[in-house]
Amino acid sequence: MGLGIAVAVVIAAVVYARRSAEQARQGRGVADTELRTRQQSADQESQQILVGAREEAFRIRGEAEADIRERRAEVARLEQRTGQREEGLERRVRELEQSEQRLTRREEELEELRQTTESERGLVGRELERVAGLSQQEARAELLAGVESELDAEVAERIRAADQRVREEAGERSREILIAAMQRHASDQTGESSVTVMHLPSDDLKGRIIGREGRNIRALEAATGVDVIVDETPEAVVLSGFDPVRREVARVTLERLFADGRIHPARIEEMVGKSRSEIIQRIKEEGEAACQELGIPSVHPELAKLLGTLRFRNSYGHNVLSHSKDTAAIAGMIAAEIGYDEQEAKEIGLFHDIGQAVEQGVEGSHAIIGGEILARLGRPANVVQAVRAHHYDEEPRSVGAFVVMTADAIAATRRGARREALALSVKRLERIEAIASEFEGVEHSFAVQAGKELRVMVRPNEVSDDRAQVLARQIAKRLHAEGSYSGRVKVVVLRETRSVEYAK
Repeated sequence: MGLGIAVAVVIAAVVYARRSAEQARQGRGVADTELRTRQQSADQESQQILVGAREEAFRIRGEAEADIRERRAEVARLEQRTGQREEGLERRVRELEQSEQRLTRREEELEELRQTTESERGLVGRELERVAGLSQQEARAELLAGVESELDAEVAERIRAADQRVREEAGERSREILIAAMQRHASDQTGESSVTVMHLPSDDLKGRIIGREGRNIRALEAATGVDVIVDETPEAVVLSGFDPVRREVARVTLERLFADGRIHPARIEEMVGKSRSEIIQRIKEEGEAACQELGIPSVHPELAKLLGTLRFRNSYGHNVLSHSKDTAAIAGMIAAEIGYDEQEAKEIGLFHDIGQAVEQGVEGSHAIIGGEILARLGRPANVVQAVRAHHYDEEPRSVGAFVVMTADAIAATRRGARREALALSVKRLERIEAIASEFEGVEHSFAVQAGKELRVMVRPNEVSDDRAQVLARQIAKRLHAEGSYSGRVKVVVLRETRSVEYAK
């Protein structure tokens, strides 16, 4: 039993061994086959790489040979060019050597000629001294004196002729410039007056303007400071007053009242306030429009307002804003003719009378006041100085100042530009109002009826009825002492007390 098991085990082991050996032989065969396949593939790849490398080597070699041929050709060209330059330089050197030799020979000839000339000059000089009886130094001094005398006379004559020619040409040129400027800027000139005639839709409105017992017309005159003249002129009312702003406020107020239909003292005062606000806005727009018309940018709003105020200012009967625009236009034309800054000349011309826009009570001439305003509002220093100097309140220091002074004179002296009598009358009326305004408690003062009457509005909480009588007498005495009027002036002090309550 045991032997049989052993035999069986041995047999099983032999069978297993044979099978394992067979499997091993089969595995080695597969591995050998795969190894041969991989070796063949590697051989093929190496062959391809070798072929590619040879092709790349051939290509690089061809490019290198082409580059070498090109460089050799370039070197050959450079050598040829260098050779040509060397030949040119050698030829130039030979020419220079020849020129130097010719110059040397010329210098030698000149030296011989100089020596000969000096010798002959000495002989001539000695002969002249013998004949004239003068030494060489004496003869030279006498000759020079005669030549200098002749030259001095000739130079003086030429200077006189040149000076005369320059003066004539400058005068002719300046006349041409001024005439051209005046012709190119031929603006219309209209005389300003101290009255405004307002046309009415019908004569029935005259009675409504006057009101019951004259209350409406008195309220309008007190609120605006102008005389409202209602006469037999058909469909017309005359607004009289030397201040154009007040007349314009009165005119706009009447237009508003006619459109509204309600005409009574309270409504009149309300409309006067609205009209005054409208005029202030219009003044600002007038100033901005003037700057835009002349191409002056970046103007301070306050300066535009002051400029617009000149629309309602008169100087010698001429509207100041219109005069300023004329001056600016003429100054720009003159500046363009002489090569000066045209824009700066226009700016100086437009603002040269800006000081006249300031209300009464400011000390100093309008030129100095205008310069201070422009400096405060940031205008250029050249403009400020020219404005201050345009009436010689200080010495002009720029061409622009003289240009604007000339333009100002042209604009002011053209036909119809000035009316002396009206200007003097307006100044007299302004002085009468200023005297009244200096007294304590005075709120407003209006010179009406061509200066024959002075209406003084006082603050009722500061001036009593008794004080009003005394104030009227004091103002009359002051006017008499200063002699600011001709004839008689009626001083009327108005004191009004109002009590207002509202029913709720």
